[in-house]
Amino acid sequence: MSNVAGTRAVVGIAGAGIGGSTAAIALRRLGVEVELFEQAPGFARVGADINLTPNAVRALDGLDIGDTLRLTAAQPTHRISRTWDTGVETSRIEMADHAVERYGAPQLTIHRADLMHALEDALKDVRISFGKKLESVADGDRLHLQFADGTSRDVDILIGADGIHSAVRTWMLGPEQPEFTGVVAYRALVDTERLAGLPNLDAFTKWWGPNPETQIVTFPLDRGRTTFVFATTPQPEWADESWTRPGDVRELRAAYADFHPEARALLDARDDVLISALYVRDPLATWRRGNAALLGDACHPMMPFMAQGAGQAIEDAIVLSRCLAGGFASTAEALDTYQSLRLPRTSAIQVGSRGNSWLKASGTDTQEPAGELAIDPDTVYGYDAWNVPLR
Repeated sequence: MSNVAGTRAVVGIAGAGIGGSTAAIALRRLGVEVELFEQAPGFARVGADINLTPNAVRALDGLDIGDTLRLTAAQPTHRISRTWDTGVETSRIEMADHAVERYGAPQLTIHRADLMHALEDALKDVRISFGKKLESVADGDRLHLQFADGTSRDVDILIGADGIHSAVRTWMLGPEQPEFTGVVAYRALVDTERLAGLPNLDAFTKWWGPNPETQIVTFPLDRGRTTFVFATTPQPEWADESWTRPGDVRELRAAYADFHPEARALLDARDDVLISALYVRDPLATWRRGNAALLGDACHPMMPFMAQGAGQAIEDAIVLSRCLAGGFASTAEALDTYQSLRLPRTSAIQVGSRGNSWLKASGTDTQEPAGELAIDPDTVYGYDAWNVPLR
C-alpha cells in the first residue's frame, strides 16, 4: 500500500510494548509496511496486571484479539469507591454487561503477560528485530536509526513507542529526566480463596485514603481466581537504581493500620509484595518532529489513578495507524492530525490522573475539566479510536 505521500513507505516502531505492538498490528491490518525494533532479547512474560477499561477493550476488539483476552480475564461487576476509615461507599458504577451496552465493550482485568501473549500472536506478519536498543536518530531523506549493537536501519516514518525513557523523545526534545512523584506503589497477587468473606471481590474497588497519595485498589484476575492488590503511599525520596524491588509487607501494613478492617484484611493475606516508585512527566506541547511521532508513555506517562496508561497508548496506536493509512496528502499532515486528535485528550487524563480525585464522589456526574477536556466517565470509557473522525 502507498503511504500518505503516495509512495511505498516503511514505518519503523521503536518499542514492542503494548502501544508499539498495537500500532504494528493495526498498521499491518491497514496495509502499511512495518518494522518493529525492541531492545529486549525477546518477549518475556513480565508484569502483574493490566486494567483494560472499555475504551481500550473496544480498540483491541478491532484487532480481533478481544475474544482471546476474554478467555483469561476477569470482568469486574462494578467500579466502587469506599472511604478509608468508615468503609462508606461514595461511588458505584455498574460495569460488566452494562458497560457493553453503554460503551460497546466490558472492562477486562488481566495479567499483563496474557495481554502481551495475545498481541504477540497477532504480530506474526510483522518483522520484529530484538536486541535493538535505539541510541540515536539522524534526519535525512529517510530517518537513520543507530542501535547499540552497531547496526543501523533507515525508515521513512518513525514511531517512538519506547516508554518513559524514550530515545526518540530525547532526540526530539533533548535530554531530560522523569519526575519522581513522591509516591510509591505496592503490588501483590492473592488467591481469592484467602479473602473469603470479604465483599465486592468481583468488583474494581478503590479505598480512598486520608490524602490523595494513599489508597488501596483491588480487582479480580484469572476470571476471579486471583485478586490483585495495589496500594500507594507517600515517600519523600527514592534512592534505588531500579524503579521496582521487593517491598517490606510490615511497612505496608503499618502505613494502613488505621484503615477499615476489610481494607487491612487485603494486606494481611499476602506475606510478600513488590514496591515501585511512580514517575511522571508533564504534558508536552508537541509529539512530533519531521516524519517522527511519539505514542504512549514516550509522550504522556501518567499516574495509575485513572487506570488509563495502557488504554491511552492503545488509543494512540489505533488513531495514529488510521492517520498514516488515511490518504492524507503528506506524512506531515497525517502526523499533525494524529497529534491534534490525541494530545488534548491524553493531557487532560494526565492531569486528572495526577490530581487523583476522579470518580471519588460520583459515578455519573461530569468531573471538573482537566486542561481542555472534561473527563467524565462517558468521555473516557466511550471513546472509539476506530471511528473518531480524522477530518
